[in-house]
Amino acid sequence: MNSMENFFNWMSKPVPKEEVIVWFNVHNMSYEKIDLYGDIFKSLNFIITDTYLGEDMSETKILMSEEDNALHFNWCWNKLLADFKKENIIIKHGGPHKDYLESFFSDSYYNQKEENIKSVIPEFIFEVFDIEKPFSKSDLDILTELYKLLEKNIEI
Repeated sequence: MNSMENFFNWMSKPVPKEEVIVWFNVHNMSYEKIDLYGDIFKSLNFIITDTYLGEDMSETKILMSEEDNALHFNWCWNKLLADFKKENIIIKHGGPHKDYLESFFSDSYYNQKEENIKSVIPEFIFEVFDIEKPFSKSDLDILTELYKLLEKNIEI
C-alpha cells in the first residue's frame, strides 16, 4: 500500500464496529462520557453562536476585534461552566481543554472568513461524538484526543 492509499484509508475508510468497541475499551472510553463530552462541546458551540454579536450581515456590519472575540469566548466559557455546575458536572476553569476549545473556535468560527466552513461546525461536532455512525481511523483519533483532554478536566 502506498502512502496516499494509507492516508485515504485513515481519513475515510470505515472501521468495523467490533474494532471500534475494542478501541473504546483499550482507551477506557465509555459511551456515557462520550455523550457527555459531546454535550459539552455542542453546548459551547450553541452558546457562542447564539450570543455572538459580530458579523451582522446588515448594512451596518459589526466587526469584532480579537479582544472582543476573546472576551466573548471567555463569557461563553464561564456560562458553560455555570450551566454544567448546576448539573453537578464540574469543568475546570483553565487548562489545556479550555485552550484547545478556544483555539478551535477562534480558527473555525471567530476568525473564519468562509461562511461555508463556519456553517458545518455544528455538523462536525455532532459527527465526532455520534457513536452510532461509522468511524474512520481519523474520527477515532479526534474523538480520543478530545475525550482524554476533557476526561482530565471534568469531575462528575
